[in-house]
Formats: sequence, structure tokens, C-alpha cells
Amino acid sequence: MKTIGILGGMSWVSSLHYYKWLNELAQDRLGPINNSKILLSSVDWQKIQTHQKNGEWDAAGDYLADEARKLESIGAELMLIGTNTMHKVADRVQAAINIPLLHIADATATRIKTKGLDSIALLGTSYTMEQDFYKGRLENQGITVLTPKRQEDRNRINAIIFDELCQNVQKPKSKAEYIRIANDMFDHGAQGLIMGCTEITTLIGPGDFTQPVFDTTRIHVEEAFEMALEEE
Repeated sequence: MKTIGILGGMSWVSSLHYYKWLNELAQDRLGPINNSKILLSSVDWQKIQTHQKNGEWDAAGDYLADEARKLESIGAELMLIGTNTMHKVADRVQAAINIPLLHIADATATRIKTKGLDSIALLGTSYTMEQDFYKGRLENQGITVLTPKRQEDRNRINAIIFDELCQNVQKPKSKAEYIRIANDMFDHGAQGLIMGCTEITTLIGPGDFTQPVFDTTRIHVEEAFEMALEEE
């Protein structure tokens, strides 16, 4: 099995799921005493957030690229960025290493197309919902992406992520807000929902909707595990 490098800590809450689910898959597929081979860099989340707020994406990309190079130097054979938002700098990270980087949006698009859907709702940080680096990647693959129409709804989604979910806080009121906003996008034509922030998996899930739900954290993990199993 190939060694999976993870740029994590953005936030630690979702990094727990990466580690847990990768190892559970190894036990399920390879036997009860097997683990996935993982190298995890838990980066300085405060530093990343400061770069985000200041629009210093090149600096954030250089920081993650340096961490990716370190992981590659000690044996990583496949790279993951354990967050949706920081895939804004995925190309910068990929350019810095000689191993493949599995893009979370590409993995998610593959699942959406497998379901035969072409219109999807997206919940995530304001960066993910409002900028083109994520939506555009999906749209280039023939998927129409809907985001909350109201600015106050996008702001609320973003605030819940940073102020609650990234600190491992889940509130029933916030869950109700996410469900309300998602249902509004379903009413406007979305055929399914992308949980486009790796922490959202701690708040809502497929059981909360009748429409298909795409948990990007879980999808990223599953696709990475399959890649790691491929013969070299």
C-alpha cells in the first residue's frame, strides 16, 4: 500500500476523520490488524486563517507546498490537502512535489456524475461558495453549482464553520440552519448537496435529506484509499 501524505490541521476536527476513516477502511478491506500508511502534517491553522483573511493565498500556498515537500521527503507517495478551501492553492502544492495530489473537487465530481446528476447545491466556507477555484472546477466537468442566494445565509454558513465546527462544537440551531438553506437550494433546482467543507460531516449528513448528499471528507478518504491500493 502506498503511503498517504495528509496536509491536515485545517482544522484538527476534520483531520481526525481522515485518520480514522483511512484506518477503518484498511481494517475492512485488508483485515482487522491492518492500518493505512499515513504521514500527517498538522499545520498551524491560525497562520493559514491569517493568510486567508488577508488574501495572501500565494503565501498560504507556499507554506503548504513546503509541508508537502517535507512529507514527500520522508516517504509520502500520494498527497491530500485535508480541507476544501485550501484547494485554492492545490496547483501550487502539486507543482512543488513529484507525487500525485488527489483534488477533493475532482473526487467529488466523479461521484456526482456516477449518480447521473448535473445540478448540485454547495455548502462551504465563503471562499469555497463565492470564489471560482472550486465551483469552476466542477462546472468544467458539466455540473451546475448552486450556492445560497442570500448573502446573510452564506455568511451564516461560514460563521458556523469557523466559530463552531472547527472548534468541534455542534449546535442543533446551526444544524437546522444548514438544513433550511440546503432545502431552499433543492427548491431552486439542486438535485443533491455537496458538503463542501470537511467539518460539515460533524453536523449534517445523508439522514437529514431525501436528496443525495456528497460528503467530501468521506469521498476524499475513499478515493485516496483506492489510489493507495493501486499497484505501483
